[in-house]
Amino acid sequence: MASPPDETLDATGLRCPMPVIRMEARLRALPVGARLKVIADDPVAAVDIPLFARQGGHGAERLKSEEGSGGVCVFLVTRGGKPAA
Repeated sequence: MASPPDETLDATGLRCPMPVIRMEARLRALPVGARLKVIADDPVAAVDIPLFARQGGHGAERLKSEEGSGGVCVFLVTRGGKPAA
């Protein structure tokens, strides 16, 4: 069983670009290797979260997508060694 994330960011109800801005701010405060669970319901977040995470040197894994329930997507973002841009 995988260990739980270090923190959770609930970005539901926020629209582009706010989920990514909040994710980047939270990642900057976390140590390298920490894991942030990001929950978002903006359709653009499904593309933006992994894109901006990888561009910032972080890992991103999509955990869940529930298209039938408001388009909620869940990502696990692992803080990389490179600071978020």
